[in-house]
Amino acid sequence: MIKLSYEQQIAFNSLSIIVGNALYALTVVLFLVPSGLITGGATGIALGINRALGLPVSGVLFVINMTMLAVGWAVLGRRFAVTTVASTILSPLFLALWERVFADFVLTDDLVLNTIFAGFGVGISLGITIRAGASTGGPPLVLNKYFHIPVSASMLVFDMLILCLQAAFSPLQQCLYGIVMVIVYTVVLDKVLLFGTTRTEVKIISQHADDIREAIFIQLDRGVTVLHGEGGYSHEPEQVLLSIVSNRQLPKLEKLAHAIDPTCFMIVSHVTEVSGRGFSLEKDYQAEE
Repeated sequence: MIKLSYEQQIAFNSLSIIVGNALYALTVVLFLVPSGLITGGATGIALGINRALGLPVSGVLFVINMTMLAVGWAVLGRRFAVTTVASTILSPLFLALWERVFADFVLTDDLVLNTIFAGFGVGISLGITIRAGASTGGPPLVLNKYFHIPVSASMLVFDMLILCLQAAFSPLQQCLYGIVMVIVYTVVLDKVLLFGTTRTEVKIISQHADDIREAIFIQLDRGVTVLHGEGGYSHEPEQVLLSIVSNRQLPKLEKLAHAIDPTCFMIVSHVTEVSGRGFSLEKDYQAEE
């Protein structure tokens, strides 16, 4: 695993925020605006006002973002503002740039393609931005602080209200595709946030636990934790091997364990994040004497 210095991490995060906002704005200009698709968030409000009054999306989005930034700073404090200010400025800035570069340009009239690519573009760009440590901010955080309303619940309510606002000025077909697009970018965002961090947890119960444990050490170069259990029916003591491997190593581990003990009991589950020695930290090998 590549370990970045503090300065390198800051530079990488800054570049990620810039790329994420640039990609988000490009997605809006190429897919959302020409197709008339609806979406949630501040961009959804800006698109709704654009279609109702003809005002530029970038200008409206900048006003909305600055208003939310000021309210967030006053209510949630300086830390919120610091993590939000980059996207507050960069998103409408890139929107204005892409509006000039791609003025009157229509990539495709196919609503299905626009829906799919808009979903992927928004999901990937938001994922990059959030992974870099930038906050998307907004009223849900304020409601959570004062009324203890879950952020996910309030975000859903706000997005539904924003979708209804745009639905008043959009054809029914665009509204339906817009809902599909929101679902697509929600799934993609979740995948991007977990990209590279998911691992596979394996528990093995076997009469040949020692042999399997040694094989995992030697052939997979992975650690093993030995849990001491008891058979529920026989009440006999037994060893439970717990190991975390990469998703690609799972088939090899399964073949290895079944080759040693074809009757071993194996439980496989996916975990969303693993940290510690061998994953987020370098492996620590003990020198042989």
